[in-house]
Amino acid sequence: MESAEIRRRWLSFFEERGHAVVPSASLIADDPTLLLVNAGMVPFKPYFLGETKPPAPRATSVQKCVRTPDIEEVGKTTRHGTFFQMCGNFSFGDYFKEGAIKYAWELLTSSVADGGYGLEPEKLWITVYLDDDEAETIWREKIGVPAERIQRLGKKDNFWSMGVPGPCGPCSEINYDRGPEFGVEGGPAVNDERYVEIWNLVFMQYERGAGDGKEDFPILGDLPSKNIDTGLGLERLAMILQGVQNMYETDTLRVVMDKATELTGVQYGAAQGTDVSMRVVADHIRTSVMLIGDGVTPGNEGRGYVLRRIMRRAIRNMRLMGATGPVVQDLVDVVIDTMGQQYPELVTDRGRIETVALAEEAAFLKAVRGGTNILDTAITETKATGGTVLAGDKAFLLHDTWGFPIDLTLEMAAEQGLSVDQDGFRRLMQEQKDKAKADAKAKKTGHADMSAYRAIADGSGATEFTGYATTQGESTIVGLLVNGVSAPAASEGDDVEVVLDRTPFYAEGGGQLADQGRIKLDSGAVIVVRDVQQPVPGVSVHKGSVQVGEVTVGASAYAAIDINRRRAIARAHSATHLTHQALRDALGPTAAQAGSENSPGRFRFDFGSPNAVPGTVLTDVEQKINDVLSRELDVTAEIMSIDEAKKQGAIAEFGEKYGERVRVVTIGDFSKELCGGTHVGNTAQLGLVKLLGESSIGSGVRRVEALVGVDAYNFLAKEHTVVAQLQELVKGRPEELPEKIASMLGKLKDAEKEIEKFRAEKVLQAAAGLAENAQDIRGVALVVGTVPAGTGADDLRKLVLDVRGRIQGDHPAVVALFTTANDRPLTVIATNEAARERGLKAGDLVRTAAKTLGGGGGGKPDVAQGGGQNPAAIPDAIAAVERLVVETA
Repeated sequence: MESAEIRRRWLSFFEERGHAVVPSASLIADDPTLLLVNAGMVPFKPYFLGETKPPAPRATSVQKCVRTPDIEEVGKTTRHGTFFQMCGNFSFGDYFKEGAIKYAWELLTSSVADGGYGLEPEKLWITVYLDDDEAETIWREKIGVPAERIQRLGKKDNFWSMGVPGPCGPCSEINYDRGPEFGVEGGPAVNDERYVEIWNLVFMQYERGAGDGKEDFPILGDLPSKNIDTGLGLERLAMILQGVQNMYETDTLRVVMDKATELTGVQYGAAQGTDVSMRVVADHIRTSVMLIGDGVTPGNEGRGYVLRRIMRRAIRNMRLMGATGPVVQDLVDVVIDTMGQQYPELVTDRGRIETVALAEEAAFLKAVRGGTNILDTAITETKATGGTVLAGDKAFLLHDTWGFPIDLTLEMAAEQGLSVDQDGFRRLMQEQKDKAKADAKAKKTGHADMSAYRAIADGSGATEFTGYATTQGESTIVGLLVNGVSAPAASEGDDVEVVLDRTPFYAEGGGQLADQGRIKLDSGAVIVVRDVQQPVPGVSVHKGSVQVGEVTVGASAYAAIDINRRRAIARAHSATHLTHQALRDALGPTAAQAGSENSPGRFRFDFGSPNAVPGTVLTDVEQKINDVLSRELDVTAEIMSIDEAKKQGAIAEFGEKYGERVRVVTIGDFSKELCGGTHVGNTAQLGLVKLLGESSIGSGVRRVEALVGVDAYNFLAKEHTVVAQLQELVKGRPEELPEKIASMLGKLKDAEKEIEKFRAEKVLQAAAGLAENAQDIRGVALVVGTVPAGTGADDLRKLVLDVRGRIQGDHPAVVALFTTANDRPLTVIATNEAARERGLKAGDLVRTAAKTLGGGGGGKPDVAQGGGQNPAAIPDAIAAVERLVVETA
């Protein structure tokens, strides 16, 4: 049974039994504590925590998931993988243990003809929590599983919680016996390789307290409403139903390995080393396609870093198997063809996915070339100081700046007889990850305990947003936090977080910055609002400070936004929509939105494109946008179902989470997007849009920055002033300026060349004199000294080689000259073949000199270059070179 059919049967089975089918959420987690969705229940967390009312009492989904904590283990075993699909059925206060158990047994054991998976009942083993007599009784008496195939396990294996105070409960797992060829008998308590877990039923019935680890926490009591959360690993079930040894041999991964074989000639199963590489490629390429499909782009932090890391691991392993050219196109295509059966949007979005992936491959291959040179230098410097361990910060620099895989650094260092400070590397990596996670969490929560926001949400419900229709209005303070802690009151000067029952303030989201303004109380107290966030879905938290008086919970208030700021942001947001559509018209659908920021009077818009956008195209896009403004198109917003929005062709932003009902913003006949932001009423209100330019912000992602309205006008006014000044200087009309300035620059370059030629001739004139005054050091002709400050590296090298050439070829010669350029010391040293036969190598001499100068250097045995920080140390460096010549000669 193919994976797509397993998925279809799951959803059909539960839909027929009254479950609302919920599409897989994006892999981009709508949770500040997660980079990526890593479990099937993550999109349902707000329902289980009571933050949001569930859309239905029963639900089912097949959720895309990515886990990366064990990324180094992927490929080494057949059990580790990064991407997987979790089939889940959920009950929110509806059915409980008996219902969940009966559904699971029915779907697994019903015949294929009747819509089930057709597993043999006698091969299924059950585990329950130690004291969960209720679950054990249901399995034994209601289902008929023999007692000898039911095992009780402890908290570590059969008890679930989120790791924080909140819902928890016992689990019951269904395991499949793969037979004696996979190990000894005795059930899952003895051998989890033979008895593989396929379905976990979580019975949420208790509330847990604070504690560490999976076992050390107290049970505080029963939940008021009991819930069900189950998860079946689609890949594990596919492994069983397709009769293969492991998940890498299932239909959606085996085809990737087959394509890798076609590209490299390496057969899976031929050798342990290449088998590891095959599995890395299959897993990582599939994960990469799914991440790019959900809008993730390669980068150096967050989820972009995860994508970049796994893509580069995959490409690296293809090269280890012998691939020499580009391989990503073919591998990505086979993943889209296979996974597209389950996720049709991959096929629709093939062009964009390929564009991003190919750009990252090209960037990585370039990085390997550049990083190899940096690594060679680091290895040389380490060995020159007698070290045997490459510093962790060097490995981190290669990884962070060049995207150089740590395993490649380890391998190349080992080839040179060095190890790598992996502990130091991992520490720096962890510091970077911790900082990124802390920054993301702080942005949303202001370092407050999430439970404080949940408590407000539980007591007062969601904040009603009135900002689409009004910019001010009456409200009541329903929550107050001071220094991240709930408080009944706050005094003048306190930094506070305020929750209102209703608000005109827009909370930052969808690329639009938050409103600012004031909240005034009947008592005369005033709160200045600087930012608005939604740390808990639906609850707007106004962050600011008490300017006057005392603020208390329950007080009546009057909230008013800064209307000029709102209007400026609205103009920017509407301009972003116009820019998005104009770019898609010019570049095609691959120019999909990858991010944006709408601030007062200006915006930036990120979009997919493998190459820079030509200036002429950008000019055409700008012209088209401003033509739309002159058409005075109405901007309207309408609430509709997500399906209706898609039928109307509305564009959705990657990474945004949408419910069943969505808001669609339409700009005349030009643009239609899903958007929750604020906009102008008519395009004429924008006045003017000026695109400042575009640039690269990552592989396959470009950024346009622009000004809107008065800001755009001011920019053009300044440009006009500059043009007028240039006209006065060059005595020409505006249209003549490019030609006249180009002519002036050409003459300047010609003059600089003449000066450089004169300087070089002056330096080379000294060659004969230097050669004639060579010292004789134990039979070695040594020319050492300084040349005039300002001599460039190229001229210094030419002079050194010229002097070396003037010394008789069979006579050992060393030429070491020093200068100062840009306030830094510089040296070039050359040796001839006779000197090298005496053990005098230019690279060794340069390292000695550069160390004295407070820097580094390197090169070949015949010629090398170095520099440093301390020009005053040049005499000492000359002396160090002379000593080394004496000692070696």
